[in-house]
Amino acid sequence: MERRELIREKLKDFFGYDSFKGDQERIITHLIDGGDAFVLMPTGGGKSLCYQLPALVMEGTAIVISPLIALMKNQVDLLRSFEAGTGSLAHFLNSSLSRQQIDEVRSDLLSGRTKILYVAPESLTKDENVSLLRGVKISFYAVDEAHCISEWGHDFRPEYRRIRSLVDTIGRAPIIALTATATPKVQSDILKTLGIAGAKVFKSSFNRPNLVYEIRDKQDPEKDIIKYIHQNGGKSGIVYCLSRKKVEELSSLLCINGIKALPYHAGLDARTRAENQDKFLMEEVNVIVATIAFGMGIDKPDVRFVIHYDIPKSIESYYQETGRAGRDGREGECIAYYSYSDIRKFEKFMQGKPIAEQEISRQLLSEVVAYAESSQCRRKLLLNYFGEDYGHPSCGACDNCLHPRPTFDGREEMQLVLRLVESLPEHFKTDHLANILSGVNNSMISSFKHNKLEFFGKGSAHSDKFWCTVIHQGLTLHLLEKEIETYGLIYATPAGREFLEHPYELQLVEDRQFSKNASEEDEDEETAAAAAAAISGGGGDSTLLAMLKDLRKSQAHKLGLQPWIIFGDPSLEDMTILYPFSIEDLQKCQGVGEGKARKFGAPFIDLIRRYVEENEITRPDDFVVKSAPTKSENKIFIIKSVDRRMSFEDIASARDMEMEDLVSEMESIVATGTKLNIDYEIRETLDDEVVDEIYDYFKNEAESDSVEDAIKALGADYDDLEIRLVRIKFLCEIAS
Repeated sequence: MERRELIREKLKDFFGYDSFKGDQERIITHLIDGGDAFVLMPTGGGKSLCYQLPALVMEGTAIVISPLIALMKNQVDLLRSFEAGTGSLAHFLNSSLSRQQIDEVRSDLLSGRTKILYVAPESLTKDENVSLLRGVKISFYAVDEAHCISEWGHDFRPEYRRIRSLVDTIGRAPIIALTATATPKVQSDILKTLGIAGAKVFKSSFNRPNLVYEIRDKQDPEKDIIKYIHQNGGKSGIVYCLSRKKVEELSSLLCINGIKALPYHAGLDARTRAENQDKFLMEEVNVIVATIAFGMGIDKPDVRFVIHYDIPKSIESYYQETGRAGRDGREGECIAYYSYSDIRKFEKFMQGKPIAEQEISRQLLSEVVAYAESSQCRRKLLLNYFGEDYGHPSCGACDNCLHPRPTFDGREEMQLVLRLVESLPEHFKTDHLANILSGVNNSMISSFKHNKLEFFGKGSAHSDKFWCTVIHQGLTLHLLEKEIETYGLIYATPAGREFLEHPYELQLVEDRQFSKNASEEDEDEETAAAAAAAISGGGGDSTLLAMLKDLRKSQAHKLGLQPWIIFGDPSLEDMTILYPFSIEDLQKCQGVGEGKARKFGAPFIDLIRRYVEENEITRPDDFVVKSAPTKSENKIFIIKSVDRRMSFEDIASARDMEMEDLVSEMESIVATGTKLNIDYEIRETLDDEVVDEIYDYFKNEAESDSVEDAIKALGADYDDLEIRLVRIKFLCEIAS
C-alpha cells in the first residue's frame, strides 16, 4: 500500500478523521522520512496526532517525553481505546507505576509490541531506563511541551536540558519538538539545546479567532466570578489560581453558591486529582478550580470559559491556559483579573533567587503588566509577542476593541523615543528608556550617567508608565524591536528610522488605569450589607424604609415582640437596596438567616413586591455572594460539639480557647442564622430565675440586643457572661 494511503487509513481507522488539519500531514510525512522537526502549534491545533500517527506506521517504538503524568495517562488511555488487543500498543513510564507494572512495560517494549512510550524527563535520566531503551529500536523521539527546555519558557525544567545527551546515549533517531507557546527566543533555545538547528520548522498561526480576551480590575473577584458562572449556567469552565490555598477556598465558595465545582492541585493525592479530573471530563461537575498544572493535553473540546483569578507570571502561561477554551472551534471567553498588588507579590517571591533567574522572571512579568494595562487590541499584542503580525486594526473580540479608548496623534512622542534609542551607543530595556524620558534618576540611570543626557527628563510631562506604553506600541508597529538573544533590549528598525526621517500621523492609545489597592488573598470576608452598598452606591430607598419600619412595628405589636427582634435596621436598609421578592432573596440581607426569613419574612416580601410594581422600579440584577457559615475550623468544631452536648469547658479546652473567646465564636455562629441549642449548658450553670429574668428583658423590654444596655437595665447582680448566654438562647428561639 502506498505510504500516503497508509497514513490516511490509520487516520480514519484509529482516530476517526477523514482529513488532516493544517500542517499535520506535512509534519508526519517529514518525520517518517527521517527529518528532525520543530512544531509550533496552538493548543487545540492537533499536536499529539503529529507524533501518535507516525508512531503507528513506523518500525520500532516512539519515545514521547512529556512533563505531566495526567497528560500521559489521558493519551495512553485514548490510544488503547482504539486498540483491539492486549493494551500493549501504548505505555507510560513514570514514578506512579508499581514494580509489577514496570516489568509489564519492559516486557512489551523488548518484544516490540509497544509502538509509543510516554516517559517523564526525570524517568528518562535513570540509568535502568537508559539501559532498557538501548535494547529497543527507537523510531523517533518526540519532545512534548518543548518550551520546558528554555529558562525563558514559562515552565522551565532542568531535566529537559539533558535530553540531547540522553538521546545520544540511547541511540540517535529523528527528533520532533512540539510546543504551543514559544517566543523567537524560546524557539532558538529549543533548537540549540536539542542539537537540531537544521530542523524543519512548522509554525501555525497563534490566532484563535473564536476566543474573546478580557482583563478585569481585581475588585471583589469572587463575587464577579460567581455572577459570571451563574449567567453561563451549565457551561464547562476552568478557574486558575496560583496558590493551592486559594484553589480550595474558591472551589468551596463556588459550591456554597450553587455551582458544581471541584479543586485540582498538586497537594491533593493522585487518586483525588484523577477522580476530580474525570468528573470534569464526564460533566459531573461544570467547573474545575485549579493551579496551572491542570489542562495540559486534556482532551475536553467544549470548555467555554477560562478565568484567571490571579494574573499569570508570563504571557506564555496566559496564552497556553486560555488556549484550553474553545478547542472545538466554538466560542470561548478568557477573563483575567489584574491588580498591581499581585505583581508586587510576584516580585517579593523573586527575592532570594539567583540573580539570573530574577532577571528573567522580572522581564517576563513586565510583559504581563504591559499586556494587562494596555488599551491596544489584545489579539494584536499576543500575536506580536510570539512574532506574528495581526493584519487588522481591530479584532472585535477583546475588551479593548469592543470598548475602545480615545486615541491621540503620538508622532512626536514616538520620534522622541526613536531619537533616544538611536543616540545611545548600547541598547537598553523598555523601563530604562522610559525612566530616561520621564526624568527618573535611579541607580541604573546614574551608573550609566544617563541623567546627563540631553534626553533626560525631555518627556517629564508624562510618567514613565506613559513612555512604556509608547514603546510597547512602537514594538507592535515594528518601529522598534527586541533583541532575541539578550531578550528585552530595544533597538530601532529600518521602518523606525524611516519614520524618524518622514513622520506621519500615528494614532496611539493611553493605557488603562487599574486600582492599586485591589483585594489581597487573605482579606476579611465582606458582609452582605457592604456588598449591597457597593451595588447601589451606598444609598437605599428612604420611602420604602419608612414603610418597612411601620410594618415591623405593626408585626411586633401583633406578635408581642420588640421590633428589633423581627428585623434590625441594617436588615431593613438592605431590603431597600436589594428589593427581595422571595425567602431566598431575603436571606441575602444582613442579619437575616433562613429561620428568621421564613418566620417573619412573608409580609415584608409582599410589601416590597407591591411597592416595586406600583412604582415601576427596576430591581438590581446583582446579588450578594453566599458565604460559608464560617471559615474557621473552630466554629465547625463548636457546632458539632454543641450538637453532642459537650460541656463548654471541655469545648474551650479542646480548642485551647478562653471561655470569653468561645462565647464570642458562638455569637458569631448565631449571627449567621445557624441555631445552637445550649439549654443543656445553661441548666448546668445558671439558676432558672436568672435565665427567666434575662430572657424576659430581651423579649419585652429591650430595644436592641445590646449587652451593655442589658447590664444597665438588669443591674450589677448579672454578669456579662450570663447575659450573653441567655441572649444566645433567646436569639436562637425567638429572633432567628
